[in-house]
Amino acid sequence: MFRHKFAITLATTLVTFFGSVAQAADKAMPAEVARAWAKTGLPESAMSMVIEEVQGQRLAGVNAAEFKNPASVMKLVTTWAALSELGPEYVWQTAFLIDKNATISDSGVLSGPVYLRPTGDPVIMLEDLWRLLRELRLRGIRQINDIVVDRSAFGDVAIDPAEFDGKGDRPYNASPDVFMIGFGAVRLVFTPDLQAKRWRAFVDPPIPGIEIDSDIKYQDGSCRRGPQVGAQTVNGPNGVRFRVSGEAYGACGEFDFYRLAFDQQAFAARTLKTMWGELGGTMTGTVKDGQIPADAVPVAAHQSPPLAEVIRLVNKRSNNVMTRVLMLTLGAEAGQRPATVAGSAEVVKRILTNQGIELGQTVIENGSGLSRNARISADVMADMLQHAWRSPAMPEYVSSMAILGVDGTLRGRLRGDDARGYANMKTGALKDARAIAGYVLSKSGKRYVFVSLVNHPQAYKARDFENAVMTWLNDR
Repeated sequence: MFRHKFAITLATTLVTFFGSVAQAADKAMPAEVARAWAKTGLPESAMSMVIEEVQGQRLAGVNAAEFKNPASVMKLVTTWAALSELGPEYVWQTAFLIDKNATISDSGVLSGPVYLRPTGDPVIMLEDLWRLLRELRLRGIRQINDIVVDRSAFGDVAIDPAEFDGKGDRPYNASPDVFMIGFGAVRLVFTPDLQAKRWRAFVDPPIPGIEIDSDIKYQDGSCRRGPQVGAQTVNGPNGVRFRVSGEAYGACGEFDFYRLAFDQQAFAARTLKTMWGELGGTMTGTVKDGQIPADAVPVAAHQSPPLAEVIRLVNKRSNNVMTRVLMLTLGAEAGQRPATVAGSAEVVKRILTNQGIELGQTVIENGSGLSRNARISADVMADMLQHAWRSPAMPEYVSSMAILGVDGTLRGRLRGDDARGYANMKTGALKDARAIAGYVLSKSGKRYVFVSLVNHPQAYKARDFENAVMTWLNDR
């Protein structure tokens, strides 16, 4: 595997040459940057900020050594640790196995269970599971008894999705799991019946235990605006009911949105059964946890996209549960099986420390930034970004970030500005935190590291400041 192995002496030399967080000092903001900050009306104490040339001098540093909540910018730490440790070509494999002496009758009945060995693939989707199950059918298997899932790669890492902000049905709050299908979310689809002038609803995947009460008013005429709908999730003893109301113009066409209905394990079990039935298979047993015999024989496998592609989804779309699973994978690969959140966070810190990055009081927590406790300083973040730039994995890392005005979480920023396309950044936002970090390319060809972490009840006001700094750097 592609790994960066830095001897302590070499790391010390690099840190001494390029500057370290311990030696970094605050430096007054240039006039243009100071004016942009003043417009926010926020106190300077709310900020931890660094602007410096890549492999060059610092242009500005304000409270650079102070540790702030970085929100989703913390994903840059987790994805860099994974990319530098596992390599851009790393893949996850999910496999079905059967007993060594298992037989398949002429009518397609498999003797013994089917075993499932997941490894924490963060991006296995419904279509991937369909193809994997189809491989079983192609081998003549029609009827199976139990599906035994080996969850030994991860420990008990489940969370309460409602714990962070009380919105337990929102996909961004999804719990991590070693076998996570489609992030654990169901798609609620609403399609217009143009003749009857009403909305029809269905669920994907069509698993049992989910009902939709749709009370969406059908608006006739041209498509004037997108759907104005809301959904209430009602959990019952036998399943989940989504009560959807509002209005939508039929001329706008079909629309959908995602919600969490069950915990990851229940969702996976129901989806496995449903898809197996859709493929013409029958199941007489249950989906349950268990161990796989050492001599079990693989019969079908799915391989994830390489890590370099996975972190593009993580950083551009700011996917929380993918980041959590990615960090747990680092723990498992480091030999901490079953991997835990706390142990995996320590693995991340060890990886960065071995690269010569002084973390100080950095708190990784779950690695995604969906946390009230995560902390990092602009100094530490800038030091890591400088280190990543000197790495052979730099192209994959930079390309994982959103492009200013083009895609990801920066798609709507400065779209009509000359700076469009000239920055690769990761954004983050929580109720009292706003952050951005990454690289800005100037029109003169110089590249800059820009990190801004703002913690304040009105942190949202820093958005225009971020835009102003990126524009200023682009003009240099």
